[in-house]
Amino acid sequence: MTERLTLPVLPLRDFVLFPGVTAPINAGKPATLRAIEAALNTPERLVFAVSQREDIQQVTPESLHTIGTVARIGQLQRGLAGMQLLLHGEHRGIAMKITEQGGHLVAVLREAEEMQPLNTQDPAFVGLFRELRERAAELGAKAGLPEEVVQQVLEGVDEPSRLSDLVAGYTDLTKAQRQMLLETLSVEERMRRVLIHVQRQLSVLDAQQDIKSKVQEELGDRQREMFLREQLKAIQKELGEGEGGNDTDELREKLAKLDLPEEARKEVDRELNRLARMGREAMEAQVIRTYLEAIAELPWNTRSDEHLDIPRAAEILETDHYALGDVKDRVLEFLAVRQLRQAEADARKAEQEAEALENGEAAEGTEGVETREIEKETLPGNADEKTAKGPILLFVGPPGVGKTSVAKSIARSMGRKYVRISLGGVRDEADIRGHRRTYVGAMAGRIIQGMRHAGTKNPVFLLDEVDKLGVSFQGDPASALLEVLDPAQNDTFTDHYIGVPFDLSEVLFIATANFIQNIQGPLLDRMEVVEFSGYTEQEKLTIAQRYLVPRQLKENGLSLERIAITDEALAEVISGYTRESGVRQLERQIGKLGRKVARKIAGREAERVDVDATKVRELLGRPKVHPERAARADQVGVATGMYYTPMGGDIMFVEASTMKGKGELVLTGQLGDVMKESARAAWTYARSHAESLGIPGECFERDLHVHVPAGAIPKDGPSAGVTLATAMVSALSGRPARHDIAMTGEITLSGRVLPIGGVKEKVLGAVRSGINEILVPKDNEADLDDLPQEVRDTLNIHLAEDLGDVLALTLRGASYREGRLLFETPLESGTTFFQVPH
Repeated sequence: MTERLTLPVLPLRDFVLFPGVTAPINAGKPATLRAIEAALNTPERLVFAVSQREDIQQVTPESLHTIGTVARIGQLQRGLAGMQLLLHGEHRGIAMKITEQGGHLVAVLREAEEMQPLNTQDPAFVGLFRELRERAAELGAKAGLPEEVVQQVLEGVDEPSRLSDLVAGYTDLTKAQRQMLLETLSVEERMRRVLIHVQRQLSVLDAQQDIKSKVQEELGDRQREMFLREQLKAIQKELGEGEGGNDTDELREKLAKLDLPEEARKEVDRELNRLARMGREAMEAQVIRTYLEAIAELPWNTRSDEHLDIPRAAEILETDHYALGDVKDRVLEFLAVRQLRQAEADARKAEQEAEALENGEAAEGTEGVETREIEKETLPGNADEKTAKGPILLFVGPPGVGKTSVAKSIARSMGRKYVRISLGGVRDEADIRGHRRTYVGAMAGRIIQGMRHAGTKNPVFLLDEVDKLGVSFQGDPASALLEVLDPAQNDTFTDHYIGVPFDLSEVLFIATANFIQNIQGPLLDRMEVVEFSGYTEQEKLTIAQRYLVPRQLKENGLSLERIAITDEALAEVISGYTRESGVRQLERQIGKLGRKVARKIAGREAERVDVDATKVRELLGRPKVHPERAARADQVGVATGMYYTPMGGDIMFVEASTMKGKGELVLTGQLGDVMKESARAAWTYARSHAESLGIPGECFERDLHVHVPAGAIPKDGPSAGVTLATAMVSALSGRPARHDIAMTGEITLSGRVLPIGGVKEKVLGAVRSGINEILVPKDNEADLDDLPQEVRDTLNIHLAEDLGDVLALTLRGASYREGRLLFETPLESGTTFFQVPH
């Protein structure tokens, strides 16, 4: 009698496992997971895999078939949703009894005894075995499986019982058909049934192939019919019957009126001929039509009448913008050079035409002037036109200082159309050059689209945020701009979508950026930088009075009869609610004031509101900005520095303090590598000049901690060198540093003070903080000319060449005597002087 087994039950919902077949199983029910865990705790790792009679969630012994497969658990992977495991069927099993134990089902079963044929060498049985193997191989080949793999698997099975189970396990059968084959214990009968299923699958595949062939043939017939119908339409058109291709004719006429270059004309004619041979229903016809419409909409020979008048341009710039004197001067210089070169080119053109008439070439020359009028208008003298174009301007400055609006004013002063495209975040070269027409949904690049929107060949074209171009695996858009911004190449700019050269040489390109260091070198080399500095508080006040307040009153439906904003109120908004170099946030806050007042008036709370400094806090709430203010008293180890960010300049405090330690330098405040190196240079200077600076030697046996608030903001750059040195020497020597002087400058180990950048912005930030005594490097003296005169009148500016100059001004008790720098330290018994080489 067959030995009985007691195994955990693994219910299978929509699957039947055959002996000799390995299959992946997903388990997620708690009872199923407990059954698997029970099997894993045994050396054999066996389960009784049996199919459910019905698809139910709560499995009971009555809902399971009697015959299943004893399977061994192979690989196992646990996850959040349950387990994934591989089951390998060992042999059939017949459940004698199924009960629930330990939260899962357990089966008492015996191995099912298969009925083998009496004579395995019987020709009929051998023929059945071979037929099943061959048909299985044929089914695998038609299903797309590699022939070598199929043959290797089938040849590895010699037993008829295993072959029938293997083929049944990998044949597309229903759950009921699989269960019936599993319950067929007669090997010969099982082989016959499996062979029938395989033959049926082969018939289905043959039928599918036949249907596919007929569909392909039918499609071919439809294409032939479509071609014949198009021919019929052409014949009807010749006979004057039916409707003609009005759309194509209109497009052809529109393109014929364009003065296209020879290469573009050939491409347009070729595409028109292709379109004429296609039917309207053809997919390619719509693609060609879209392409030809894009060609027709480009300004190949349309220009704006340019009027270069320097006094008028100066008046427009002065009307549209307050301050920005250096920028206005550079723009007017740029326009003046263009005006003179254009006048020279016009004179050269007139001389050439006169010479042609004198040489008896009047008729031919006149015809040439007419047919090449566009070319001669813009290319007088051919060779000199490249130099007549002038540089490409790059406006660099903080946000909100007027870069974009100045470009608009340039377009207005020249009488040209204005086009702007934003390049921020562009990472694909196709955004500049366009997509090739082989791609679905292809379109022209932003340059060509901008020209199409402009409608003229000579607009003012603003490339906004050129410093924010990205790079990806799709190409480098900055490199694609090299051709656009090169006067020697952009007269033959080729967009991938258009596919023919387009002349950009008459376009006045202007680019804007916030961070010039983010622009690639070759691209930056093609442009001339015009720097925009931040506004002073007085300039912001005037801009608000002239431009921002009237604009926001109009946008909020207010008039001067209903609201009045005092200068003190605007000053309070500037200092307490904005922190920027430009005026963008300032305009938002003025707009917010206007909305608050509009609500009061619309709600009949008031008929008129007078906004003063006190009213600002009531309407806008507590101040949003808390800028650094000058310290109120001198402190030991605290020095005041200046820094510059794209949002403007400001002051910062550098704090230094000694403590017990091993003579180490501790730096905190999120300092960058360059700033850390400046601190170490100042530390080395202090140690090497300790005796001259009056620093006791035992101070260097203690740790020196240097901190730069605010700790959450990263800081870097060399310009804090003099501030770091002052704070360190003050802390080590015990002398207080002056609180009423702000400083900036890079230092060297020998104590030299080197020049730095952003002087104007830094000084303006210090003035806003209430400091009127400034120390800057001697080599930055020329940069002080950029300061507004009203600011310079309030400042006491010191120039320093080395740290001796710096310490003499910034440390209390330091002075010059007899050409030497002396530090005077009051002692109980008298006065001590320390000398520093100057």
